[in-house]
Amino acid sequence: MPLSRRQILLGAGALPAFAVPPPPRPNVRITGLETVTVQVNRRGNWLFVRLQTDKGLTGLGEASQGSGFTQASGQADQAMQSALAQYFEMLRDLSPFDVEMYRQRGREKARTGGLLQATAFSALEQAMWDLAGKALGVPVYLLLGGKLRMDLPVYANINRATNDDRSPEGFASNAAKAVSQGFRAIKAAPFDDFPKLTAPPAELEKFAALGIARVEAMRKAIGPDRDLLIDVHSHFDRKLAVEVARRLEPQFLYWYEEPVPPENLEDTGAIRKAVRQRMAGGETLFGIEGFSPLCRSQALDVIMPDVKHCGGIQEMRKIAAVAEVDAVQISPHNPSGPVGTAASVQLCAALSNFVILEYAWGEVPWRREILSPPEDFANGRIHVPDGPGFGVELDEKAVKAHS
Repeated sequence: MPLSRRQILLGAGALPAFAVPPPPRPNVRITGLETVTVQVNRRGNWLFVRLQTDKGLTGLGEASQGSGFTQASGQADQAMQSALAQYFEMLRDLSPFDVEMYRQRGREKARTGGLLQATAFSALEQAMWDLAGKALGVPVYLLLGGKLRMDLPVYANINRATNDDRSPEGFASNAAKAVSQGFRAIKAAPFDDFPKLTAPPAELEKFAALGIARVEAMRKAIGPDRDLLIDVHSHFDRKLAVEVARRLEPQFLYWYEEPVPPENLEDTGAIRKAVRQRMAGGETLFGIEGFSPLCRSQALDVIMPDVKHCGGIQEMRKIAAVAEVDAVQISPHNPSGPVGTAASVQLCAALSNFVILEYAWGEVPWRREILSPPEDFANGRIHVPDGPGFGVELDEKAVKAHS
């Protein structure tokens, strides 16, 4: 006798529950927190966190640059340690799979507490994902829906490596070195020494011309076939941003980043409409609240959430989904240490609207020693590891040598 449609549907609905029971969730509890500081340069250190569990597993996250972008004083270090300890109490004894529970407990404090709070919150959220992958024996990208790419395009941010010689020739030299190592896209911030906008017009023009000369020198050094990205770090106002962008048009920029603070929605949108270059920004914004206005108004072509500052991996997934609705691309801000990069790589591998990832080029010659296995680059792309969690661990010998 043939089955009715109702019987078929009821049987199909019951089948998974009785025929194929779901695997039990690993019984792992978070029990401890360790912080690891690696000395880098005067621009700042790498601060890693390591969550510990009752089963001996550990999970990594990164909380670098949460106290500002220069080498932190002891007082700033203490503030970050204090914030990390507070957020750890919100996840003590949780399973690493209880990411949403942790988010509900700590997100509002992170959202309203400034960069330091956002960074501390985000670091521990990253570490929970690493732990979850390790507990299941799978890479994080599988927990995010599976990877769409085997490797990711990256751009070399040469700005921090160009501390000593900020002349056009200094920028050009480092840009050429990065290209010689296989990078096909270069970024710098040639207007970082720009004076306050209240300075005399002649002084503003002097530094605008210097920044433009640096861009011209980099373009000449890398040739016409590589991409050149320029970050203004919000030093301009609307009028100056448009003027400089038009003077830079012969350099064919890949994008023009944050000429004004991106949360200044009216000016950001007006600049985007007035210039030919793509606009990018959003490196320190938190959560979907920070990014959705930019996406809805299409004030930017590319948004740049940072997994260390935006709320972590789960929050960036939500931000990327909001952006995708409005046809906005995502390129995570990532002038980070290798742990933040490893977290970003796993996430970007699973994002459909991902375009390119940032890499802090040339800060220290021993960066590859910090992770095991080391970061794997080829032809301007970084390989997506397939090991459990983020697919990497700290190399304890290297960490000790540079702590």
